[in-house]
Amino acid sequence: MRTRKLGGLKVSAIGLGCMGMSEFYGTPDEVTSVEVIHRALDVGINFLDTADMYGLGANEELVGRAVKGKRDQFIIATKFAFIRDRDDHSIKGISGKPEYVAEAVERSLKRLGIETIDLYYQHRVDPEVPVEETIGAMSKLVDQGKVRYLGMSEASADSIRRANQVHPIAALQSEYSIWTRDVETNGVLETCRELGIGFVPYAPLGRGFLTGALKTAADLPEGDARRLHPRFNPENFARNLELVRQVEEIAREKGIAASQLALAWTLAQGDNIVPIPGTKQIRYLESNAAAADIELTESELDRIERVFPRDAASGARYTKEHFRYVQS
Repeated sequence: MRTRKLGGLKVSAIGLGCMGMSEFYGTPDEVTSVEVIHRALDVGINFLDTADMYGLGANEELVGRAVKGKRDQFIIATKFAFIRDRDDHSIKGISGKPEYVAEAVERSLKRLGIETIDLYYQHRVDPEVPVEETIGAMSKLVDQGKVRYLGMSEASADSIRRANQVHPIAALQSEYSIWTRDVETNGVLETCRELGIGFVPYAPLGRGFLTGALKTAADLPEGDARRLHPRFNPENFARNLELVRQVEEIAREKGIAASQLALAWTLAQGDNIVPIPGTKQIRYLESNAAAADIELTESELDRIERVFPRDAASGARYTKEHFRYVQS
């Protein structure tokens, strides 16, 4: 597996998003999920992504169990900011208050069962707290040895610049894929390149849509969070499926899976980019890992751009409720 840099962290070119192992995408299977994380090392993936909100902490605990005895072989990233209700699991808000930062990191360290978090993200920027205050509190965690590097998620270019003046930001995480390309036009990707900040795309496979495995909206299991996303409603689903079929055709001609083509496209957008596709199955993990070695020619990249241009996807990537927490 090739490696890339996120600040001073040397990580596998493709990471593993662990969110779906505990919540949002169907029924969790912790035994298989631990096997997937162990297999990740075998195929060269050393970068794990979790957050304190996934499964209300259950995902961090899962990751902690999986890395026990192998801690020094993994780079572990987690996040804080969302406040959720334990009774109905709804999001009650976000917090970037310094005192909340100090409390959240202790909870994450305990759940993960580790002494130091390699990469600690502010999951969303709190509009009620100056970003300088939040990052200032996070920088103290570095001084205390509880965190090695700092990151942000779904932050605006302005917030990234302001934060980076307080403490170096190693990575910015936002949604990015062939069908979600906001960061190309809102200054985020450009700012990361300018400041030498790594960029970590989540949902690089379009929440599974770009794999070609989903044929109708009914393929999504009951309770799957994607049923609430505009792009997955029946009307938009049908339109987006036509775009994916053209991506599948390019992939077939190259002799690779559509998911691998999507990941190779993301990697081709810059050496500072480290996508973190999520999966709960070893066969998909192995397929994703193999994408790190796939090179796309300029002709292939141009063809992908023609069949799936920026803003071609039908429907918003989030609901209005979710967009409340995303800076643009």
